[in-house]
Amino acid sequence: MNGCFLKFYVAENRRHHHLLAYEWLLEEAKAFGLHGGSAFRALAGFGRHGRLHEEHFFELAGDLPVEVGFVVAREEADRFLAHIATQGLNLFYLRVPVDFDFTNGGTA
Repeated sequence: MNGCFLKFYVAENRRHHHLLAYEWLLEEAKAFGLHGGSAFRALAGFGRHGRLHEEHFFELAGDLPVEVGFVVAREEADRFLAHIATQGLNLFYLRVPVDFDFTNGGTA
């Protein structure tokens, strides 16, 4: 099947509607009918402002990058991005074409 990998980047401590932004994205995607998503916390990273964010043993960084990703049909990505645009949340994302399927022709 053809579709796209839709990936968002958010700061670990960023909130939207009283939820952490990555939690909000996952909950919103689930309610929207997407069939799965994952969030991954980075060890270190920097964004458009060039400031390096790292976790150190004696501090609570809280601003490390979190990647939130979904593999979806192109139409689902279009609808989900349009929906997010109406929610007042400005997010950096990327959209990469992918081929996806299940091994042995099975379904999840």
